Amino acid sequence: MSQHDEGHTVAGWTGFGIATVGVAGIGFGICVGNALAVWGGLGVVVIGALVTWVLHLAGWGKPPGRRPVGQWGMRVKDLTAREGHPGCLGCRLAGRGRPAQLPERLPTEPGTGEPVTESVG
Repeated sequence: MSQHDEGHTVAGWTGFGIATVGVAGIGFGICVGNALAVWGGLGVVVIGALVTWVLHLAGWGKPPGRRPVGQWGMRVKDLTAREGHPGCLGCRLAGRGRPAQLPERLPTEPGTGEPVTESVG
């Protein structure tokens, strides 16, 4: 086993495979001068990005940064994906990983801005 988190995930490799087929289609279309093949390849690349995103949200990707050693394996599902990863654009686009709501502000004394304190008598 390697000594560092290489980031290999099911989502990453699946997206890479689909995108490689799409880029090959774009290259083929350019070589033969077929615009339909170029646009088709571009569509496959977009599908690859969407499949990768869906797999990431399903827990088959990885959060940004280093993972704990026990989660370095490719077939380890990320159980924290449901809540969203902090700093992850994909999670934010899906509406996950939003910052926590700020606590409600305490009432303040007019004019002073000091918190209202109750006197105990």
